[in-house]
This record gives sequence, C-alpha cells and structure tokens, in this order.
Amino acid sequence: MKALVYLGPNSVTYRDEPDPVPLPGEVLVRVEAVGICGSDMHAYHGHDSRRPAPLILGHEAAGRITGGPRDGERVTINPLVVDPACPYAIEGRWHLSPTRQIISMPPRPGAFAEFVRIPERNVVAIPDSMPIAHAALAEPVAVAWHAVRLGMEKLHQPLATCRVVVLGGGAIGLASAIVARHFGAKDIRIAESNPLRAGLIRDEEGFAVHPPGSKGSPATDSVDLVIDAVGAVATRQAASAMIRPGGVIVHAGLLPGTEGLDIRKITLQEVTLTGTYCYTPVDFVQTVAALASGQLGALRWFELHPLAEGAAAFRGIDEGTVRAPKIVLDALAT
Repeated sequence: MKALVYLGPNSVTYRDEPDPVPLPGEVLVRVEAVGICGSDMHAYHGHDSRRPAPLILGHEAAGRITGGPRDGERVTINPLVVDPACPYAIEGRWHLSPTRQIISMPPRPGAFAEFVRIPERNVVAIPDSMPIAHAALAEPVAVAWHAVRLGMEKLHQPLATCRVVVLGGGAIGLASAIVARHFGAKDIRIAESNPLRAGLIRDEEGFAVHPPGSKGSPATDSVDLVIDAVGAVATRQAASAMIRPGGVIVHAGLLPGTEGLDIRKITLQEVTLTGTYCYTPVDFVQTVAALASGQLGALRWFELHPLAEGAAAFRGIDEGTVRAPKIVLDALAT
C-alpha cells in the first residue's frame, strides 16, 4: 500500500509500505479521508518520543471496511484501542485506561495510508449521505465535545447564561466553540493569533474573534467558562486572569510547560480547573450523530489535500500559510 511515513524531524515521505493484516476481532479499513492533528505536527517536529521514526502517523480517519461480513460499510474510526475488561472501560472512561493504545503510535501504525487495521468495536457506521471528509472530523470534534461536556457539568449555571471564551482557533478550539453553541451558549469569543484563521472563523462560523492580548480581550474576572485549547504559559495566564470567581477553566491544550496558572486566585475564588483528554465511546458516537445530522453546521472550516501531497500540507501548517483550522488528506485522490 501507499502511505505517508514520518522519517524524522520535519520529514515525511509518500512511499510503499506493507499492507496491514487484521488480527482476530479487527477489521481492515480502506482509508478515504484522514485529518492532520496537532499531535501529528508535534511528532513531525521530533518532539514526541512515543512516536519514533519511521512511523505512519494519522488517527483522524474514515473510510470503508474491506473484507468480512461488513465489507464495503462506510465507517469512521475511534482510534483509542482499550482492553474492554479494564476497570476504566467498565466504568465508561475508556480514554483513561492504562491499557490505552492509539493508532499512529507503536505498536499500531496510523491512518496516513491506504489501509489501517482496527478492532471492530472501534468503528462507527456512518450514513451514505455523510461526506467522508466530515466523518474524518469526528475524532477532533469528539475531543471538543468531551471538553465542553466536562465544563458544563462543573458550571453552576446553564450554559445559555454563560460567557464562554475559547483560547485558540485551531480545530479543537473552533470545534469547542461550535459544540458550546450547539449546547446553547450564546456569548462565545475565540482568541486566535493567526489573522488568516481568524478571518475564516468569522466568515464561516460567525464567531467574535480577537487577537490575544488585544483591546478585544475579555476583562479580568468576566468569563464564566474558559476552554484553553492551546495549553501554553500565556494562555494559562490569560485564562487565570479572565475567569470570574466560581468559574470553570477546562485545560485541553498540550504544549510543553506547566507555568502560568494563578493558583492563589484559583484557591481563593473557588475557580474550578479541570483537565480534559480525548473522549468516551459515548462522546464519540454522539459526536458522529451530530455531525451526520448537520447539527454542528456546514463544516466549511477544513481544506482537502491529496494524501500523496501530505508533505506539502505539513509544511504549509508549519509556515502558517494555511487558513483553515484543519487539513484533511484525501487518500483516494490521484
């Protein structure tokens, strides 16, 4: 099969790789669309020891089952592979299981390829009416769905009455704003430093967008719910400043570093701070249903590029010339 293979820092190449062979309980999926995630970029830069080269990256995938009784069925993939007998899986929090594996990390090759193997329990059927590129958005949108749900559970008021600020207008940040709107939030702002991306967010989704640190930034103690989709020192500082007493900060970003939180304010003003990671299987299925039914909008915030030209797509993201928060690679394009 053809695959886009990570060779080392800042290097990927499109080449022949052995076809994967499904193990018992697995299916083989012919990949049709697969998104580039921030974690793929982190690995591409050589900053992820869990993803050593050479390796097929990519975990935001959708396509068709090949072979077996479900041959030809259109599916999207939950890339988190967990032992169903694990206590965390039994309580419904599969994503926290110490048995957790993910495609694109050894021992499971990723989906920047013509084919990927995955346990059958990890595929979710999609309707024929659902564009395959939309199905590839299920994984990142499920991350946002989970983050917003956690924030809602910890708030002391309905989301419709809350002022919500999302730090970062990448795929997870924008999806968090879209999901918050879906759940009833009316006052939503996004902080985004890339003017190309900020323009797309305003044009396609109608959100208020401001550059971080600008005059449009929220005042101190004025925000009910902050979702930090960046996870940098500066965004943690901003979240700590803008959150009101009794408010909620959901920390979703994974950039290096731990500084920036105002622990004294968090303590004295009873601010709730929670981490968020991935999603549960229920979150994932609910996300797929919302995407398939059009409840999350027209989804015009991604660009489609051929998988064979994936190296150029990686460079474009690196150089900041990509306007869209997400690039989806078309594995069928010639």
